[in-house]
Amino acid sequence: MIYCGIDWAEKTHDVALVDDTGQLVAKRHITDDASGYKILLDLLAEHGDSEANPIPVAIETSRGLLVAVLRTGTRKVFAINPMAAARYRDRHAVSRKKSDPGDALVLANILRTDMHAHRPLPDDCDLARAIAVLARAQQDATWNRQQIANQLRSLLREFYPAALDAVATWANGLCRPEARELLKSAPTPDKAARLTRAQIQAALRRAGRKRGIEAEADRLRDIFRGDYAHQLPLVEEALGKQMLALVVQLEAACTAANDLANAVEETFPQHPDAEVLLSFPGLGVQLGARVLAKIGDDRRRFADARGLKAYAGSSPITRASGKKSSITRRWIKNDRLNHAGYLWAFSAITASPGAKAHYRCRRDDHGDWHAAAQRNLFNRMIGQLYHCLQEHELFDEQTAFPTALAAAA
Repeated sequence: MIYCGIDWAEKTHDVALVDDTGQLVAKRHITDDASGYKILLDLLAEHGDSEANPIPVAIETSRGLLVAVLRTGTRKVFAINPMAAARYRDRHAVSRKKSDPGDALVLANILRTDMHAHRPLPDDCDLARAIAVLARAQQDATWNRQQIANQLRSLLREFYPAALDAVATWANGLCRPEARELLKSAPTPDKAARLTRAQIQAALRRAGRKRGIEAEADRLRDIFRGDYAHQLPLVEEALGKQMLALVVQLEAACTAANDLANAVEETFPQHPDAEVLLSFPGLGVQLGARVLAKIGDDRRRFADARGLKAYAGSSPITRASGKKSSITRRWIKNDRLNHAGYLWAFSAITASPGAKAHYRCRRDDHGDWHAAAQRNLFNRMIGQLYHCLQEHELFDEQTAFPTALAAAA
């Protein structure tokens, strides 16, 4: 049996092959291009790699062209956490010496000794991988949009509080097209105070508003002409230019988030598991796509529901030593799935009577804080999701929360 370890980098990669005894049988330094990938595949074939008996590969990443090339066929690819690889490195040398060829050898030996303890990359279908790309990108775009909006809000507090008062009653606030159009029309408080009713109405129409334009224009005009403190004129002008630069970034971030959201809405319903995911209370298209992106559609990926719960970070972890024992929340988890689970449980409380009763039971009877009760609800619902996906069954309220519904009644 031959095992392969690859220490990857941006431009070059180090490859090491070991046998059952831990003996280094081959090593190679390859480039990150098509010719380098061909050298790697030829090296694996030279040492017995075939469709019937593929050589397993350990690498410290789960993405990129190199991983895509390695995943062709039946070959198992193991994405080893860099932190775990660093702990394995100390088994071979306590001097803490480090080199790229040495790291490749360590990764190969991880498979030789502990391959059973590591999970290979899931064998998801192409559609599931495409949904994962879109859902991850949409989540990143949403976070980026909110980050820029927070920067803009912080800047407006320094010299333009009237703008914050103007958008305070709007959902999504500064991310709305009306807010961005108004800030472009009047980048300083002085210019905003000189806006006429007709100019405000024109700005609202350019942003796509159709109803209530006259009343909204009157409200905005009164706010902009209110009594506020001001910066020095030159300082205010400079801050206005800085604000316009942030508005341009925010507009691009909003466009990217909306375009990716539309792409998710087109792609996600095509997956066979979409029907099951959307049957759960609190899961919409965007949130359901994020959950599917993280758990995939490979039914063999998790041995049972407990494995999925640990991966999502919803199940507690026990630390025991001697007479001391503590049960705490799990810190090592998939952060994106855990974040999606937080939003899922938050929405499910209002969408499902059983979920709400379960949440209240954790708060009132067990004394959990809000986050702990919500995490417990997510832990229960993701276990139900595992069962429904395995059996391809839709969510049923009576089956999911029979005791909670009876208590609520």
